[in-house]
Amino acid sequence: MSHLGSLDIFVVGSGGGPDETNLSAYLVKPCNASWEAGIIALEAGSGQGALNQLLLRNPDLFNTTNTAPPARHSASEIYSFVRGFLLSHAHLDHLQSLVISAGSLSGPRKRLYAFKEVLNDVETIFGDRLWPNLASWDQADEDYKYLYTPLYNNGKYHKLESFPRISVKAVPIDHGHYESSGQYDSSAFFIRDNDSGKEFLFFGDVETGPRIVNVWRSAAPKIPNQLDTIFIECSWPSSREDDRLYGHLKPERLRDEVVALAKQVYATRLPTGSTQASGSRTRPHRKKQKLNPAPVSPTPVFEPGALHGILNGVRVFVIHCKEQLDGGPGQPMKDLIVGQVKALVDAEKLGVEILSADQGMHIRI
Repeated sequence: MSHLGSLDIFVVGSGGGPDETNLSAYLVKPCNASWEAGIIALEAGSGQGALNQLLLRNPDLFNTTNTAPPARHSASEIYSFVRGFLLSHAHLDHLQSLVISAGSLSGPRKRLYAFKEVLNDVETIFGDRLWPNLASWDQADEDYKYLYTPLYNNGKYHKLESFPRISVKAVPIDHGHYESSGQYDSSAFFIRDNDSGKEFLFFGDVETGPRIVNVWRSAAPKIPNQLDTIFIECSWPSSREDDRLYGHLKPERLRDEVVALAKQVYATRLPTGSTQASGSRTRPHRKKQKLNPAPVSPTPVFEPGALHGILNGVRVFVIHCKEQLDGGPGQPMKDLIVGQVKALVDAEKLGVEILSADQGMHIRI
């Protein structure tokens, strides 16, 4: 599928640790607008320091105007253009640069968008102990403070006050279990360009669980015309034991989730009232003698090959791979994990393209 473009994404960091120079952090803007016109930051694990190192290697990373001499920006300037941060959850590998940079970022006041529970967790950091109180719930507070702005799990798109061109729908997902507090929540974001209606799906950290199906159900009717790009984690390689995933995915489980999406897409394309897979014979309807039967949700019958090609035109970017920094030889862990995911998913013949979201990459939606 050709990507003419509605949104530009720059990957400041895509790793899942322990390399602190490459943690979850993405910059998003409309593709027909300049970076100076405003940016939404998606996660904030890495930040100005990581971006500075990328710019030292390639000073023209943000020159999208083809000017001569090229228009160049420093890392500090790029982050001054940020209007707000979208945070999936409050683990440090997703917000450490947000904390370190608090009070030193220039430009307009910046909002922190997340579920209320996530913002409550962030507030414990800005408590004049771990870090000075440099964030506030008060719109009238000092401009140098971040402004907490809750998102709600109401199935609706939230137009960002600081960036009305973009809307976000947040959906809670599962990310592990703590003995002290129980199930820990993360978030998935549907991020939409309001002008074109195009959107992409971004997962914070996630594990296979009962709530991820809600995300796939929401995504399925939009694929591939409205939504054709998904970012989802795969933290561990296939060799990782299931009881040591700690709220994350490995290739086999990510494969299962991509298949689950394919099944949801298939279900949305069935004729109303049908439960048959494409190419199967229609089963005769027989009258039931029982009065007032309880309603039953139809379950599609998947015959061999029913899902082949159903995700044509869809790209899945694998993120949050955890690197090994032991100095040993061999390919980077990210390359191993993405290769394993690709082999498993390709075997399903769904038509989806498996890609790696690499640090320093520009991605157009």
